[in-house]
Amino acid sequence: MINYADRAVLSLAAPLLSRDLQIDPFEMGIVFSAFGWAYVIAQLPGGWLLDRFGAKRVYLGAILLWSGFTALQSTVALLTGTVAIIALFVFRFLVGLCEGPSFPGNARIVASWFPASERGTASAIFNSAQYFATVLFAPVMGWIIGVFGWPEVFLFMGAVGIAAAAVWTRKMHEPREHPQLQDAELRMIIAGGAIVDVPSKSDSAPTRPPIGETLKMLLTNRTLLGLYLGQFSISTLTYFFITWFPIYLVEDRGLSIVKAGLFATVPAICGFLGGLLGGVWSDWLLRSGNSLTSARKIPIIAGMLLSLAIVGCNYSQSEALLLVFMSLAFFGKGVGALGWAVFSDVAPRSAAGLSGGIFNMFGNLSSILTPIAIGLIVRETGSFDLVLVYVAGSAALAAFSFLFLVGKIQRVGAPPSASMRT
Repeated sequence: MINYADRAVLSLAAPLLSRDLQIDPFEMGIVFSAFGWAYVIAQLPGGWLLDRFGAKRVYLGAILLWSGFTALQSTVALLTGTVAIIALFVFRFLVGLCEGPSFPGNARIVASWFPASERGTASAIFNSAQYFATVLFAPVMGWIIGVFGWPEVFLFMGAVGIAAAAVWTRKMHEPREHPQLQDAELRMIIAGGAIVDVPSKSDSAPTRPPIGETLKMLLTNRTLLGLYLGQFSISTLTYFFITWFPIYLVEDRGLSIVKAGLFATVPAICGFLGGLLGGVWSDWLLRSGNSLTSARKIPIIAGMLLSLAIVGCNYSQSEALLLVFMSLAFFGKGVGALGWAVFSDVAPRSAAGLSGGIFNMFGNLSSILTPIAIGLIVRETGSFDLVLVYVAGSAALAAFSFLFLVGKIQRVGAPPSASMRT
């Protein structure tokens, strides 16, 4: 949740920040994309670090570093002109670099702690936190910007992250190291397909094939390739929401910064609820006797088709209708955002961190392309109409990918007898 709030804080500050620093829409898109460049670059090394040192230590370092660089973004208020833009780009880049291990870490924790029949719900909870971040933090951040100014909001979010790191050190454990985990519980999650071994312990870590062989497998498997394309398309909706959506509300729809922060919470709540529903629905389908493939694909495809409702905003003049269409779109996006649950089902046991890094790298190429493309569209057309069509097209591409490209969902590299019925 804090991870996504730190990604989104710049978008809420952007209307005032861009005015104060005289940044045009295309330049703002470049600044937004800085996070994406670094985030994509960080995926492979971040995944390797997770496999080598475990999620607890790597994630702790990541939280502390990205929170520090979030706070440092406040210092660009002391600069002017090109220097300020470059400094903002650099700090945003460093936030993305340090957040790199976060979602592969999330997926690795889910794969370690949950049997397959519960992974949909577990993945939906951490994935839905991106919306709850807006619900919880957007009104607070909007109030801070309105009352104190935009530099202070970066300091606030940096402090929140550092406080969360202290909680992490006390509460996060690998399954075999948890002081309260009973043997029966451990046997249950292992029987359900959980990857419980701590990678830093040579006596329990699985034998790993050469990295070149692993990379070839991860980059040629059809199901994984379809999953990469689908996640890229789903993430396009995410990055519209956490970068340009507040600017759309302020500049295209004429809302104030404070009102935009409050207004954004309704689609965020719908996305959060949709995300939880998608995970629960998927796990219910699996427990009801459907194949793992059907249980994962049905919510994803249905949710992406519902997200096409975002185009309706181009034909609505009232704020109420705008809210309805945006809420439907992000509810659908939440329902369909099960890419990480599918990944937890298919990730090779010997390279859960590395494969998660590759998956997240492909998915977050959209964090580079989306802000720049939207900035260019807005600069050239002067409106967001084509932007919403672009976002809807990405939802349609996601549905196509999971329907026609992703094949049977089973763990990559596992013999058929070791996989759940697909």
